[in-house]
Amino acid sequence: MILRGKTKPSFTPNADTGDFVVAINADKVVLTGAKWKDKLYRHHTQYPGGLREVAARDLLIKHPERIFQNAVQGMLPKNPLGRQVLGKLKVYAGPDHPHQAQNPTPFQLSTNA
Repeated sequence: MILRGKTKPSFTPNADTGDFVVAINADKVVLTGAKWKDKLYRHHTQYPGGLREVAARDLLIKHPERIFQNAVQGMLPKNPLGRQVLGKLKVYAGPDHPHQAQNPTPFQLSTNA
């Protein structure tokens, strides 16, 4: 909602009115059930037979920020506006990020576990 700008009174569905979001600690993501081995992330290299698959467990080891980024990408519109908004998302595996100079304000997520 923050990426799209839905928390602002000036929200317009066809315009990018959102803010930048810095997500930290992506390596602490939690999946339920057997998703760690069953959930597959797929992409195609655009070459014949180029479908690549990687399990969530392996993706967490190599690139933990991609799990979070793919989840957010799935919630955004599948059009040029969605790709533009996704560029405002900065995801980092650990608690450190290079955006301290912009004075980011923390946003506490509520967990309904």
